Amino acid sequence: MPHILVVDDEPNTRAALVEVVRAQGFTTSAAGDLREACIQIGYQMPDVILADLKLPDGNGMDLFKEVEATAAGVVEFIVMTGHASVESAVDALRMGAADYLVKPINMQRLKALLDRVPRTGDLKTEIGSLRGELRSFGRFGKMLGNSAVMQQLYDKIGKVAPTEATVLLIGESGTGKELAAQTVHDLSLRRKRLFLPINCGAISPNLIESEMFGHERGSFTGADRQHKGFFESAHGGTLFLDEITEMPVELQVKLLRVLETGMLMRVGTNREIETDVRVIAATSRDPEKAVAEGRLRADLYHRLNVFPLELPALRERGDDIALIAQSLLEQLNHAQKTHKLFSQDVLEALAAHSWPGNVRELKNFVQRAYIMSDERMITNSAAPLQISTIKPAATSMVSLQIGVSLAEADRRLILATLEQCNGVKKQAAEILGVSLKTLYNRLEEYAVHDLPEALLAGNTRGNDPAISEPGF
Repeated sequence: MPHILVVDDEPNTRAALVEVVRAQGFTTSAAGDLREACIQIGYQMPDVILADLKLPDGNGMDLFKEVEATAAGVVEFIVMTGHASVESAVDALRMGAADYLVKPINMQRLKALLDRVPRTGDLKTEIGSLRGELRSFGRFGKMLGNSAVMQQLYDKIGKVAPTEATVLLIGESGTGKELAAQTVHDLSLRRKRLFLPINCGAISPNLIESEMFGHERGSFTGADRQHKGFFESAHGGTLFLDEITEMPVELQVKLLRVLETGMLMRVGTNREIETDVRVIAATSRDPEKAVAEGRLRADLYHRLNVFPLELPALRERGDDIALIAQSLLEQLNHAQKTHKLFSQDVLEALAAHSWPGNVRELKNFVQRAYIMSDERMITNSAAPLQISTIKPAATSMVSLQIGVSLAEADRRLILATLEQCNGVKKQAAEILGVSLKTLYNRLEEYAVHDLPEALLAGNTRGNDPAISEPGF
């Protein structure tokens, strides 16, 4: 039976926590300061330590450092803090704490954390077995690759997945951020609950608050029934917020509050609803640059950036390019009951290509090569790599009068860039620095007659396979 040590200098709080912990079926011990806590640890090493950050003889994290020296990776550490020191709790998460609770303690949230405690050791064993699988097959959860940069990424995922820390994934479009988020979820204590991926740039700004937090019946025109948002739908599981920098700034304030308090309010009500969701966010932008540009609130960035993970570009992954291409080809062979192979010249061409579209571009190439090749051996002549040379002309410019709205400026810039790229939306999205889904979302908001005539035929999501293609 797991044993939990409660460390808090306030007697009533300590007694209440001990009572809750015992009611959940754990054995427990208690201490009022660091010295007494060390004595209790000497009697019995706990499976979980629940400690206040501010203690009479030091900081709760000093106890964490003491335990890590003798039982690294064995003891889960949960810190408690007052509202005024949430930033200190976030720093504790970065140092290795599993989660934190804000005082006054929400007992339902504490119980939710305790519900997941018994399975932590099993998860770590499973992660260890995955590392063995990686050595044999090059896979780690949903991810594929054996390169040194991916090995480092797997190590970090293995450390953060069993915890409750918020994760921020940073990487170019097409590097596989959603697969990384799915892997974190699958190796977490929430894996039996929902993993809900949301692209913040693919939702209309007019609907995103309702979609995120839900709404009550009659809260606005057309709200004919109560609607649960993404946070309520993912209760107990993981919410993946892709392209977080595309979320309207005014909504970021409300997201920050939910992350810090675990409480939300549906549109149209003042009643707070408790939510238990782990958030994994992602962006293809430089987040610090997004903060400087006003796209991302600094306070939200620091709350999301508890455990940052950078996904390497495909061009940095060496032999992983061939490994992924072969895996994609095997999937097609299996589906179509064929036995096609890449020739050596194709594999060399793949290694030499810069892959600006990353794994998404590689997947499109493999599909194209498979279709175009009539022979069992796929050669360069049958499926040459398509290298985009479309660049906006140096003299191209959009003239705007002073006083024009930002929405109108965005509209003109998007349409002009799309026309300059001859309707190639993927290229336009890269130049504009937005995701492809965000570009489609904006185009759908504009009237059809706003689009250049040559682009009308391509203004549908279904014409571009890159929209829904995941990365590795």
